[in-house]
Amino acid sequence: MTSSLNEYTKALRLGRAEKKERADAGLDPYPAVLEEILPELARCSIQDLPVQDIPAGRIIGTVSAGRVSAFSAGFLPLLDAETEFAHKWISLFDAHMSDTGIHEPVLCYEYLGDFYVQEGNKRVSVLKYSGSPRIPAVIRRILPLPSDEPRIRAYTEFLEFYRHTKLYDIQYRKPGDYARLLAFLKKDQDEDWSEAERRSFSARFHYFLDAFTGLEGKATDLLPEEALLLWLKVYPYEQLSSMSAKELKASLAGLWGDVVAETGSDAPSLRTEPETASRSVLEKIISPSPSHLNIAFIYRGDAASSPWTRAHRLGADKMQEALGDAVNVRHYDHADSPLLADEKLEEAVADGAELIFTTTPIFLRSCLKAAVKYPKLHFLNCSVDTPLSSVRSYYCRTYEGKFITGLIAGAMAEDDLIGYVGSYPILGVPASICAFAIGARMTNPRAKILLDWSCLPGNAAERLIARGVKILSNRDIPVKEPGSFSGGEYGVYLLNGGALSPLASPVWVWDRLYEHIVRSILSGSWNQKKGEAVNYWWGMSSGAIDVELTGLVPEGTAQLAMHMMKVLREGSFDPFRTLIYAQDGSLKNDGSQGFSPLELLRMDWLPASVVGRIPAFNELLPVSRSLVRELGIYRDSIPPEASLYNE
Repeated sequence: MTSSLNEYTKALRLGRAEKKERADAGLDPYPAVLEEILPELARCSIQDLPVQDIPAGRIIGTVSAGRVSAFSAGFLPLLDAETEFAHKWISLFDAHMSDTGIHEPVLCYEYLGDFYVQEGNKRVSVLKYSGSPRIPAVIRRILPLPSDEPRIRAYTEFLEFYRHTKLYDIQYRKPGDYARLLAFLKKDQDEDWSEAERRSFSARFHYFLDAFTGLEGKATDLLPEEALLLWLKVYPYEQLSSMSAKELKASLAGLWGDVVAETGSDAPSLRTEPETASRSVLEKIISPSPSHLNIAFIYRGDAASSPWTRAHRLGADKMQEALGDAVNVRHYDHADSPLLADEKLEEAVADGAELIFTTTPIFLRSCLKAAVKYPKLHFLNCSVDTPLSSVRSYYCRTYEGKFITGLIAGAMAEDDLIGYVGSYPILGVPASICAFAIGARMTNPRAKILLDWSCLPGNAAERLIARGVKILSNRDIPVKEPGSFSGGEYGVYLLNGGALSPLASPVWVWDRLYEHIVRSILSGSWNQKKGEAVNYWWGMSSGAIDVELTGLVPEGTAQLAMHMMKVLREGSFDPFRTLIYAQDGSLKNDGSQGFSPLELLRMDWLPASVVGRIPAFNELLPVSRSLVRELGIYRDSIPPEASLYNE
């Protein structure tokens, strides 16, 4: 009895310390109360589950507030040792330590993956205090009403995950994360797990959890299962059992800034202008900027086979011409698979690269692996909306150029019909379509935009021409060079008697973007808060986007286009600050203000003046899917491609 009383005294001391610590931090010092979280509990649909062992860490509260003040948030006791409560707790502790043990299951309600005790609070307290990882329970599952809210959608995915795995350990908050985990584990989503597989995964996850807990003080609002997903982007699942505890903790520590960036906020730091921050004399002395940089560019394919790669290659060459002896540039072609991308990155590092640009979004995972391995080097990936601190991303705001070409198309569409070939349903593209439509309506209020997509089977331009359009907007010119308008593949053109007459096109000016980024490092203005994800999304003001006009644009229309380009560069005009209705009739903007950069980047709707729709992932050409997986506007709902994780 004396030893049991000592244990209660110890538990009481811990409980009161936890209560004070949480109260001082402004947190609820007691267990959560389900009836307060879910006032409509009595009206909810309930599903009874068989008795099973549940993770002790998932038991976070009680159903009602009746005895909640008897426990700290972690179910440690708070009442004096002379109380009846304490005597019962001590008796249960004695039973737990005896040969008999505690076998009677507690009764819990489960809501969104967490458990709330209805019967057996003291049993939970004793077992948690004793370090029991799992507690037998009768479960009554509360089924939430269907909702588009991300947490509810994620829980709906959990129900399917649980049906095949019988695991409660993993509770994601974002839709699509269960599918990503299964892809990393090389498991099909409809594959039932054996008991051995469940035990193996639980053991590995709790091994990871120990490493995570040791670092948890460095951040808040992080879930270990979310950290695990990012870790699995860099390390194979099998290494969870082959790494020592020290190695595992070190590997997670190396990724910690990315973990914080990916899960600690809703969005990366979206920088829409080049960095121009000045540095004090003291800062220059403490952290001098380099006078020379070795720069590597990693490409998919080569300049001869890929217009996208040729554009980046020419941009890199022009940047080198502009910066002269301050830089040395090397090019690495044919990183045509994840494995080859890994090899090219290692080759660039071995060659002395200090700044590495990877020029397509599908290199992002390889880039992250290298950045974690070589934290003193600078890594950038040509993508956007990537919540990583180790890798910066860069892309261009093409919607500004599309607004200008929309002005021209509207002015020259005599029958009010304009065709538009969309590239991919990726971040920023709906904003470009919307900006084009706004521009067209500015010069032709009756204009209708007929939308088709180059990422679908067949020839989108031919389909639009067959529908009677005489003005058609095709892909943007990837780089300004002689012959860019030939063949009608790029820009806005007029169809006249079967001939294609080019009018104008947005142009990606990669050399200006690369020059700005390199100069920011050379000048010391490259800056980043710890754990911050930096994404560059630059437009006309930086020179990264321009519009090329041909002599076929009438003089008055060309003057209007040039004037609007000037005010866009100055930042004195916002094309989205106007009345905008979506295709479904909803009011998206009353004209009193524009949209934030993040709202534009993540736009997933089309304006009412557009006739067409955003294609589903399963409609896309196979060659288009890898890009849409990385940058798609609905990427969170795309099932992962297991082969990406099976290297």
